Amino acid sequence: MRKWSALTAVSIGTFMLLVDVTIVTVALPAIARDLGATLGGLQWVLDGYALALAAVLLASGALADRHGRRRVYLAGTGVFAAASLLCAVAPNAAFLVAARLLQGIGGAAMFATTVAILSVAYTGRDRGVAFGVWGAVNGAAAAAGPIVGGLLTEHFGWRWIFLVNLPASLVAVWFTVRGVTESHGRRDARLDLPGTVTFTLSAAAVTFALIRGGDAGWTAPSTLGAFALAALALVAFIVIERRTDHPMLDLHLFAKPSFGALMVAAVLAQAAAFAYLPFTTVWLQQFRGLGPVDAGLLGALPLSAASFVAGAFAGRFLQKVPPRWTIGVGMLLIGAGALIQARLTPASKDTALIPGLIVVGLGVAAVLPTMASAALAAVPHERSGMAGGAVNTFRQLGFALGVAIFGAIFSDRLAAHHPPTDAVNHVVALAGWIALAGAVLVLLVVRTGRPAWEAPKQPADQPAVTEPV
Repeated sequence: MRKWSALTAVSIGTFMLLVDVTIVTVALPAIARDLGATLGGLQWVLDGYALALAAVLLASGALADRHGRRRVYLAGTGVFAAASLLCAVAPNAAFLVAARLLQGIGGAAMFATTVAILSVAYTGRDRGVAFGVWGAVNGAAAAAGPIVGGLLTEHFGWRWIFLVNLPASLVAVWFTVRGVTESHGRRDARLDLPGTVTFTLSAAAVTFALIRGGDAGWTAPSTLGAFALAALALVAFIVIERRTDHPMLDLHLFAKPSFGALMVAAVLAQAAAFAYLPFTTVWLQQFRGLGPVDAGLLGALPLSAASFVAGAFAGRFLQKVPPRWTIGVGMLLIGAGALIQARLTPASKDTALIPGLIVVGLGVAAVLPTMASAALAAVPHERSGMAGGAVNTFRQLGFALGVAIFGAIFSDRLAAHHPPTDAVNHVVALAGWIALAGAVLVLLVVRTGRPAWEAPKQPADQPAVTEPV
């Protein structure tokens, strides 16, 4: 029915951009073989996408408010499709990384507009149905990514994990043109180009330094220079955001301890729950001899499935619990689940990761749906759109930094001739301790003035942001 065209368009786009975060993990060994990519190159295949999402998400929201959500969503889908084609034909690792960066920019434009499109398209009961379906699509994407990636890689080749985006993008465009009406937010919204550039430069430089440090050494001139550049760009970003009338991110929000703690928790939760998965997947394929399908089933599906099921059955109850407890206890579960996995030995079975992944999934079900609503409850309602976008920005940044840090540890342990299981254990154990540190921070600092589920209704031009699972 034409009535649900907007939901169909948004759901297809969301499914694609979220699948492309997890679909690549099981294809990394095949990409390395075909393109001769190093571990650092593989890290950039993951981080390029996440960094681009983080860097331009807030800017994309401002552009959509001013120039139209439908227009920006269509443009983002077109960029995403073109970049996916470039990924599929990449002749080398550097080309693939560049295409992934472009793909992330398109994905950010799509991601920044989805909630607003649904909020404008539906009201009353239909809005509840639309967001319920959209939330289920988010969960399904996380669960389907490793399986779809494994099937395509094993039977058709890794390039097909990007080629499948082309017909899906065409369908999304068709439904968007057919059923999405144009809408705007604040007409005076401006693109904070200096802020976007300095934020991107700082995030990219620190990620480069972390990856480079694992390859060239932590005292190498290139590593130290990248860290210095990251620090200088961060200082410039702070100065710019404090002086501009239209900041990409209002730094005054961080004066509220709860908001600042939630942003740090978003970084730590994303890193601890997801950024180690590429390395356990590499262990399953390269050191346990599993194929991409089995690696996807055993290395990621238990987490996604547990999160999806727990969220479906406990989501309504969790929204009535103060966010401090929901997020804090959820991060304790993420930490415990990671530490359970960090006990691999050469004799460990292929299924050794499953119990810990399930515990992590239960924690994810508690943390991620609550994070954005807690951030909204911690700031004035006129800043709700920015707060919701900031959560997604810091989550993607957490994934990128986590992959870089864990990759440096993984390569250091292998270079020191430690067994692969030892390298994986160190990575996953660090993820566990990161989550536990985040849990302590949240439990001690976060104090929203009201439960997230009681957050006031947003103005029509600033719809509330729902956080995907």
